[in-house]
Amino acid sequence: MRTKNLFLLLIIAILFPYSTSAQHIDKKLDRQLRALTQDFHGDIGIYVKNLKTQKEVLIQADSIFPTASIVKVPILAGIFDKIEKGELALDQKFTYRSSQQYGGSGLMQFFKDSSETDLATMIGLMISYSDNVTSIWNQQLAGGGSNINQLMDQLGLVNTKVNSRTEGRNEIWKKYGWGQTTPREMATLVALIFQGKVVSTKASDKMYRYLGNIFYNERSLSQIPAYVKTASKTGSVDEARGEVVLVNAPSGDYVFCVLTNNIKDQSWTKNNEAEELTRKISHLLWNYFEPKKTYTP
Repeated sequence: MRTKNLFLLLIIAILFPYSTSAQHIDKKLDRQLRALTQDFHGDIGIYVKNLKTQKEVLIQADSIFPTASIVKVPILAGIFDKIEKGELALDQKFTYRSSQQYGGSGLMQFFKDSSETDLATMIGLMISYSDNVTSIWNQQLAGGGSNINQLMDQLGLVNTKVNSRTEGRNEIWKKYGWGQTTPREMATLVALIFQGKVVSTKASDKMYRYLGNIFYNERSLSQIPAYVKTASKTGSVDEARGEVVLVNAPSGDYVFCVLTNNIKDQSWTKNNEAEELTRKISHLLWNYFEPKKTYTP
């Protein structure tokens, strides 16, 4: 009978790798977040974890959403995997060609043809300014989407994938765009980086420093005191806005990810419904976890 029970538990673990026991759910916070998001015009997924207490909130946390530019976090991991293996170096020189120009966010598209740069700068532009040119370049240098996806699989993040320019993923690219993930998986990836468990302790430390230097700080980060260390990445396309944030809060670190899709308000203003809701979520979380250090921007 014991062998049969162990076998059953193994099957459950395989089929439901992210099952969360009721005692690990922060029921009070769950109620507050559901009340805050119930009238949102679109699909939304939220994952929150207090890394000190291990308490969680899961609202469509295992549903797949487009990453938009948040895909640059898996690309970051892929680059540092190559650095760890000695195949790339941060001070390695590269030459930008105007043929690489790509629209959207970022600065390298405005560089002059034949401008010299290095890998450290390319990574910095990709993360801090969400630069698309360097992100595509870094994806190639990381061995392409397939290599990055394999690394995500090794970390147990089986729904976190690079779709664009990745063999065999053209159809799913049409559905989710450049990348896909779940709120829980993306929050877990950033938490693993913070804990030194992605590629190596040294590589994770450097990645975490990059993720702590974000130019686009008007969403969740605006609701957290400026003296508090954070690591984050936003992503935005017309129909989807998202953000992942890890906060080194005084009372204990916490991580959260908010992803949306099929949003009704597709405006590109700071009062976009999804972006405004993300700010409200971040505001709620800070004041919930830090009741003695409440903050209003």
